[in-house]
Amino acid sequence: MEIIGIVKKLFKIQKFDSGFRKREMVLTSEEAYPQNILIEFIQDKVDLLENINIKDKIKVFINIRGREWTNPEGIIKYFNSIQGWKIEDYSTNSSKKTSSISQSLSSDDFDDLPF
Repeated sequence: MEIIGIVKKLFKIQKFDSGFRKREMVLTSEEAYPQNILIEFIQDKVDLLENINIKDKIKVFINIRGREWTNPEGIIKYFNSIQGWKIEDYSTNSSKKTSSISQSLSSDDFDDLPF
């Protein structure tokens, strides 16, 4: 799955004694009713946020994770998390690069084709 949106907030890296690392961000979707979605990046995926800034428009590839937990009273609870595993720039600059490539080709460029 993937989500496209604007980076609203970047949290600091959390490091645990076990060596586990985690960093979270909030991405605001662009739709009729924008959603602020918390996405976590764990272990080596934390590094994906190194060059990301607030207000960047990005596409984040995600996995939805679910887990079961039994509290001390014996009640079972369920939790969900959204984990990012890949980020692509989705700014207008990247779309301009794509469109300029397609506009630079003309019919003259294909005169040497054998058919």
